[in-house]
Amino acid sequence: MKFKPVLLVSLVVVLVLAACAPAAVEVVATEEPKPTATPIPEPTEEPMAEMLDIVDTAVADGRFTTLVAAVEAAGLVDALKGEGPLTVFAPTDDAFAALPEGTVEALLADIPALTDILLYHVVDGKVMAEAVVELSQAMTLQGQYVDIQVMDGKVMIDSAQVIITDLETSNGVIHVLDAVILPESRDIVDIAVEDGRFTTLVAAVEAAGLVDALKGEGPLTVFAPTDDAFAALPEGTVEALLADIPALTDILLYHVVDGKVMASDVVELSSAMALQGQYLNIEVTMDGKVMLDNAQVIITDIEASNGVIHVIDAVVLPESRDIVDIAVEDGRFTTLVAAVQAAGLVDALKADGPLTVFAPTDEAFAALPEGTVEGLLADIPALTDILLYHVVDGKVMAADVVELSSAATLLGQDLVISLMDGKVMLNESQVIITDLETSNGVIHVIDAVLLPQ
Repeated sequence: MKFKPVLLVSLVVVLVLAACAPAAVEVVATEEPKPTATPIPEPTEEPMAEMLDIVDTAVADGRFTTLVAAVEAAGLVDALKGEGPLTVFAPTDDAFAALPEGTVEALLADIPALTDILLYHVVDGKVMAEAVVELSQAMTLQGQYVDIQVMDGKVMIDSAQVIITDLETSNGVIHVLDAVILPESRDIVDIAVEDGRFTTLVAAVEAAGLVDALKGEGPLTVFAPTDDAFAALPEGTVEALLADIPALTDILLYHVVDGKVMASDVVELSSAMALQGQYLNIEVTMDGKVMLDNAQVIITDIEASNGVIHVIDAVVLPESRDIVDIAVEDGRFTTLVAAVQAAGLVDALKADGPLTVFAPTDEAFAALPEGTVEGLLADIPALTDILLYHVVDGKVMAADVVELSSAATLLGQDLVISLMDGKVMLNESQVIITDLETSNGVIHVIDAVLLPQ
């Protein structure tokens, strides 16, 4: 039969195809693997760079090589690396290079002058830029003030401009200057001579022998009358004073106050003790004028190396108050004054003198046994003896008292003078205030009544 080969071929094909077919794969359902939780590391802070101190900051900056060399030469490294805080107005190398040729070399050879200049660039405390612009002055470690001014948006320290601010350090802050600032090197007398408006004052100072005192270290504050102020005195006054050196000296010392009292401090005062021994009255008028007694302060804050000068438009004259006047006005000697009046000694203590009075305070009289004062006021001879035992002939200033072991009183008995633990003792009484000068002598205040034998 013809169909058999065909059938056989078909069968073979089927078998071949079956052999080539892929085997059936059994599918097994499996769980998806769960992701394992890995710990997330905690965020770590970047370590902050340690802040450098003033010296290290200046060294690292690179613009202050001359300043750093000067600080090292002056031996100020430790001071500027200390705890502070300090504010440094730091001149750049360009600022030092702008000084006259040879200046830096000369300063490096003159360490005291170099130190003064460097300390003139340093202010105590950390004064940031926003605080600097609120100031008109700042006291430097050198002892003089720098002037601060804002001009056309520029901050000026004396004649130098602040070009970079607020470089903070671990012990303060640096502000960068474009110039080296120099402290005033002229003393009070030098400035008065060079100014030209104080020729009479200078002549008076020379005549009174006060030049050395006003050229000393100080600091002092001088209220300086102009030539016009002296010319306004009654005719012949200046000539008379030049012929009366004690009176001239009193007047000149009445224009001088111990310490450096800047204008901003003056206006806060109602009085100031002059070297002459009396108080100057200070008043700010309604229209803003600052008056010193009857003189107006017309120029302020002329800084000198040993203090400051304020210019006044009139010569101020101390009151010629005698011993009794001063005791009455003081207010601490009411019992003493009453006793002097009761004993009839007022005229004696208002006379030319000079006399030295050791004046017991009201507390000293109150410390006497009860009834003592009343008993003395009823026994004038005994009261007079006690009062005269407090008076010494001549003007014996404190510096002289401490050189003595005794002093003869107007009573005729001696006072015993001794030094104990730095205290000056008269018999059993301590001298607590010295050198209240008067027109006819001097008063020293004591804390107990002296009783003669």
